[in-house]
Amino acid sequence: MRKEQRNKGWNEIKTNDSWAIFKIMGEFVSGFEKMSKIGPCVSIFGSARTKPDDKYYELTVKVAQKIVESGYGVITGGGPGIMEAGNKGAHLGGGTSVGLNIDLPFEQHDNPYIDSDKSLDFDYFFVRKVMFVKYSQGFVVMPGGFGTLDELFEAMTLIQTHKIEKFPIILVGKSFWGGLIDWVKSTLLENGNISPKDMDLIHLVDTEDEVISILDAFYQESTLTPNF
Repeated sequence: MRKEQRNKGWNEIKTNDSWAIFKIMGEFVSGFEKMSKIGPCVSIFGSARTKPDDKYYELTVKVAQKIVESGYGVITGGGPGIMEAGNKGAHLGGGTSVGLNIDLPFEQHDNPYIDSDKSLDFDYFFVRKVMFVKYSQGFVVMPGGFGTLDELFEAMTLIQTHKIEKFPIILVGKSFWGGLIDWVKSTLLENGNISPKDMDLIHLVDTEDEVISILDAFYQESTLTPNF
């Protein structure tokens, strides 16, 4: 009897999974249609918990403003903290300000600096992450937590494995990110888990001018196109 109950529950899950495909497909179709029209953009990642008086919030505003003044739009996760700062900088610079929102407990709510026609809502993290990677010409990674690390390492993995074309990955905040980079070099690289050339994927900087210099230098030799 207990086995029959387990099998019944499992079969119900499988049926629900089949119908979920259509919802997932709908998110991809809607995302592709809207994102394909926005033009070249740079994604900015970082903590939703960063307060407006934090130095990295203020720096993110400057970085985003410089990015749009250089001809790119800005994409963020659409929420508070660093995401809000990124959209605010894009708004102040008069550029494209995109927010890819997702419903999360405690942290996520859309910020007021997203262009009204460029605010997208997602239920699935993996669909949202595809939009970040496909339509970004670079990743600017501000201090953050697990979600920021997830987005950082996924981008590095996709580039390392040649699933997407290389684009700049810029970590902002040497004092914040320096320990992680040291660990990657002393542990992953030293043990042969990555190649020396993999370290070329990452740039570690402290200022908005350095961010722009890296983006401009890269796209003097590369074409601005979706990544796959």
